[in-house]
This record gives sequence, structure tokens and C-alpha cells, in this order.
Amino acid sequence: MKRFDVIIIGGCASGLVAAINAHRLYPEMSIAVVEKLPRTGKKILATGNGRCNLTNINTRCGCYTNGGFAKTALEKYSVEKSLEFFSSLGLKTYTDSEGRVYPTSNTAASVVDALRFNLDGIEVITGEAVTDVKKQDGGFVLNNEYRCNYLITATGGKASPSQGSDGSGYALAKALGHTVTNLYPALVPLTADPAVTKPLKGVRIHNAVITLEKNGKSICPARGEILFTDSGISGIAAMELAASLERIKEKGADIFAVIDLAPDMSREEIIEYLTVLRKENRRDFDSLLTGIIPKAAGIAVLKKSGVKSTISGFSENEIKIISEHIKQFRIKVTGTKGFDCAQVTSGGVRTDEINNETMESLICENLFFAGEIIDVDGICCGGFNLQWAWSSGLTAGELGGKAQC
Repeated sequence: MKRFDVIIIGGCASGLVAAINAHRLYPEMSIAVVEKLPRTGKKILATGNGRCNLTNINTRCGCYTNGGFAKTALEKYSVEKSLEFFSSLGLKTYTDSEGRVYPTSNTAASVVDALRFNLDGIEVITGEAVTDVKKQDGGFVLNNEYRCNYLITATGGKASPSQGSDGSGYALAKALGHTVTNLYPALVPLTADPAVTKPLKGVRIHNAVITLEKNGKSICPARGEILFTDSGISGIAAMELAASLERIKEKGADIFAVIDLAPDMSREEIIEYLTVLRKENRRDFDSLLTGIIPKAAGIAVLKKSGVKSTISGFSENEIKIISEHIKQFRIKVTGTKGFDCAQVTSGGVRTDEINNETMESLICENLFFAGEIIDVDGICCGGFNLQWAWSSGLTAGELGGKAQC
């Protein structure tokens, strides 16, 4: 049986920074990373459309589910501290106008390389899935093959299983006495009535407000870009509603996405705009709304409005109806594209079973958690989930400050 002082299960974002931090703090300790895939860091390569959105300067605990739990780690290893860490690895970054931070090279491979090149002194075991873990004689035994005194579980969640996050870490956590909450795909496109979305396939609204509606009650508004697909609605704003949709759909009843296609215009302004067009009568019917929204979206609005007459023949009531459909374009939604297409998992190991100052288990001594396996997820796109990976991973790598060589 091979023995190490520390083993990290999972060789991606949180696991790699945990390993590097542990090695820096405890250089005499033997440390190993065990990764099921042939190489470490695969999921990082897919983030930020291959550019790796490292973090966001607007990070705050309110950007996360269970943000109160996450606050300590997010403050200890803040955006600034995390970027200092990456600078120490030789990675340079820049910040865009939205507060998103990227590597200067604009390639995720630079982030992965920076992490891999700093694994000297750490044994990396790839192509081996940990399927069994036991607490034994004050330490941990993995697959009846490896033994360690300290164990960091950084296996990720269930999102994007092809990138290595297949949910296997939850079984390991349960085997060591932990509870796992319900799990939902998050930051993933919504599925919706194809009769409405298919004719709009490829239409992008750069600034929309989208809200879920169930039993006449509005839930979880989000603002940003939406993109219609043949099977539903994608784009940042829609994806940010995915986890909430999965939660409320379990309880039955129809759910609608209500989209404000022109949030910077009031109903009164739209009515005035249409009234002027009616008076001037300078547009054909299908192009009536192209001054506000894309043509295909305008045609869909007119279809929903049920107007039949020419522009010059619109009544005041018809103009009002059109404006209402621009401000409240309703589509029945049926679910999400699921874990295969999700960027992150909502849910995980219960936070009240983990010490938020150290990421150590409150149930099993010398067991630590990091990253997505914990019931913490960024509710927004833009680097927030990777920031949690860095903050929790670096914290877990401290081993509670109690490690002894």
C-alpha cells in the first residue's frame, strides 16, 4: 500500500490549487493528486469558451448560494489574493469591462499549464478513479491501495461529466458520514415550447430581462443576453435561472419564462413609438418592430399579439397589446438541458457539516472538501464559480493549520 501524508481526490481547479498550497505550506510532506482522467485540468480548458474566465472583480458572497458559508474563504482568498497566487505561478491576467478576469494569453491552456508546471514535488496519479474510501486507524484508505493522514475531496459535481465531473465524489462523502443535498444542473440552457423557439433559432437579444412565472407568481429575474435555440432559450440571463427552474418544476404546475425584450423602454415609450409609426406608416408589417428588437423576434411578438390589420389601421388597443407582448413575451418552459450541458452543479455536501474557516469536515477529522462538491455555487456566469474553486481549494490546502510533518 502506497502511503502519503496528503491525498487530494480530483485534479482540476480546486484540487490543483489545494495541492500546490499544501506543498508550499508543508514542503516536507508527501502529497498526491489522484485524478480519474488521463490528464489533470481538463474541465478548466472548457471554461470561458476556451479562454478561462478565472474570476470576477465583482465577487461577493451574495453571488453564491450559501454565501454566508462561503464568505470566510472568499475573504481569506479574495479575488486579489487569488490573482496574487496565480501571478506567483507565472500567469498574467487582465480584466474586461464587465469585471471578468482572463489570462493575458486569452487561452485556458495557459491557466492549466501554470498549475501543472507548479506540481513539482507532488505525485500526480492519473487514469485512476477513487471508488472506495475508508477511515481507518486515524487515516484514510483509498481503493485498498493508497493511505493518507489527510484527505481533500475535490471531485467536482455532476455537471459536464465528459470533463470528469460525474458525481462520484458524493458517494465518497456519504461513505465518510456526510449528507448530500438534492442536486440540480445550473448555468445551463432552458428547454421550452419549440413551436415558439424554433422559428426564433439563432435570434439573440443582447439586453433582456427574463423571469420565471409559476401560478401567476414571478420568481428570480435575471438580466443579460438571451439566445433562442430550436429547443429553448440559452444565453447568460436564461442560464442563470436554470437551477431555480429545476427546483420549482418538481412541484408541478406550468412554468413560463416571461421576457422583457426591451427593458430600457417603458410601455409608454413603446406605445408612443408605435403611435408615431402608425401615423407615418413608413414600415411594412414584418419590419414594424426592427427599430426596437430583431426582426424575427418582432414577427413573433406580432403573432402573439394577434393583430391582423395594417400599421395604419392599428387601434390604440392593438398598439397597447403589442407593447405588452414586447414587455412580457411569454414562453412555456419545460426544464433544462441537464447535467450533460451544465456548467456547474447546484447542491452538494451540506455546508452545516463543514467548518467554513478551514473546509474541514465536522463529522470526520482530517477530511477536507473543496470546490463544487460543496453545496455552494455561483448564481451568475462570469468567473464566480472558479473563484469559489480557488478560494475553497486554497483554504483546504492549509489543512486547518494543524498538519505535522
